[in-house]
Amino acid sequence: MSASSSSAAGVPTVKLLINGEFVESATHEWRDIVNPATQEVLARVPFSTPDEVNAAVRAAQDAFAQWKSTPIGTRARIMLKYQALIREHMPNIAKILTAEQGKTLPDAEGDIFRGLEVVEHAASIGTLQLGEFAENVAGGVDTYTLRQPIGVCAGITPFNFPAMIPLWMFPMALVCGNTFVLKPSEQDPLSTMALVQLALEAGVPRGVLNVVHGGKDVVDALCTHELIKAVSFVGSTAVGTHVYKLASEHGKRVQSMMGAKNHAVVLPDANREQTLNALVGAGFGAAGQRCMATSVVVLVGKSAEWLPELVERAKLLKVNAGTEPKTDVGPVVSKAAKERILSLIAKGVEEGAKLELDGRGVQVPGYEQGNFIGPTIFSGVTTDMTVYGTEIFGPVLVVVNVATLDDAIALVNRNPFGNGVGLFTQSGAQARKFQSEIDVGQVGINIPIPVPVPFFSFTGSRGSKLGDLGPYGKQVVQFYTQTKTVTARWFDDDAASHGVNTTISLR
Repeated sequence: MSASSSSAAGVPTVKLLINGEFVESATHEWRDIVNPATQEVLARVPFSTPDEVNAAVRAAQDAFAQWKSTPIGTRARIMLKYQALIREHMPNIAKILTAEQGKTLPDAEGDIFRGLEVVEHAASIGTLQLGEFAENVAGGVDTYTLRQPIGVCAGITPFNFPAMIPLWMFPMALVCGNTFVLKPSEQDPLSTMALVQLALEAGVPRGVLNVVHGGKDVVDALCTHELIKAVSFVGSTAVGTHVYKLASEHGKRVQSMMGAKNHAVVLPDANREQTLNALVGAGFGAAGQRCMATSVVVLVGKSAEWLPELVERAKLLKVNAGTEPKTDVGPVVSKAAKERILSLIAKGVEEGAKLELDGRGVQVPGYEQGNFIGPTIFSGVTTDMTVYGTEIFGPVLVVVNVATLDDAIALVNRNPFGNGVGLFTQSGAQARKFQSEIDVGQVGINIPIPVPVPFFSFTGSRGSKLGDLGPYGKQVVQFYTQTKTVTARWFDDDAASHGVNTTISLR
């Protein structure tokens, strides 16, 4: 049975995955999955009932006993097969992703590929799960550590990366020996479900991976379920804070990756051509719906003279449906998202920012109902303005001017978010000063979106992250395992006894 099937009305319904079976939800609450470029209803997603959530968690718990004892090599080989299946089906999944989320086809493939990299990394779990050993720490005593799985884990993923973020979560959890319950975004779960189906084809056993759908009630059920040991979240600050507090109160490990306001600091000595291209691409790619998008450009000193050219380059971007060739900026995910972004643009004008480029009212022939907003640039922005302090999550770039690098560092460090930051310069000394003094989790030097490759960890900080361990890389192996320390002494049969010892010493 597949992850979706047609209802009586001809609109497919998205299934739940419980104990290895794709099943129809018994819920009475459904949500339409809408193509943001056309408003076509692609499918209907259920809001799972409490009994369904409980069934998914209990299936994961039942599967854990055997899965945790599955040899590491067997788990790794499933991931090897899984990455091959993802590569094979990437073009088709990208089409699904573009239809439900709106991003361009090349960007959709990039979304899948960045998740695929984590699956590839998961296949190297043997070296990542090594413990430590010390021989003869006392008289004939050895001490060593074991990294063991923790049990049932849950993942709650956002709409903006329906392939990458789920692939950040469940492959690493599974390969560490845990079982998993995934709740994809209710706005665009189709591409996630296609990836889940491939995971089963790769050999993930019954109950090891389960999927439920829904909103706040389902999130709360996962955060409070007695059998769930860890929760991983990526999404908005409001929801992420709620998840962290609720799950922590119920004894779960939690990693919560949240909102951002990423700055790009431009020094006058930067490579002008490369920097301007990077700013435009990072600011408006995916219609700005990336938690690592550049949303604030900080022009230092004479680099303020670059503003007109930045605006001209943004004007050249093509706004269209993500399926159309040479599209640069697709629609935002929903009508509600569009209205929110438009209201924030209006607020910027009201508060006195200068609208250098106005993307409101853009018309796309053939897609008149689409949720389109063109590239928008504000200058003259101050830190007390709403467009500076709020994560807009749309194709809106705000420009701030400062006199020196010290001023720029102070500006960024005052911002409550700490996801990513970029510095554009040709000075090694200035770059070294910046990376040392900036208080942001991920720093790019002449790189606008400094998301690390999977053998490092995503390291957002401050208001962008709750929990001390990030997704993927070495940190997530720590998150998905618990350390057991064993202290052992073995005696020869003819070893002399030293009698009873009532002290704490091992000697």
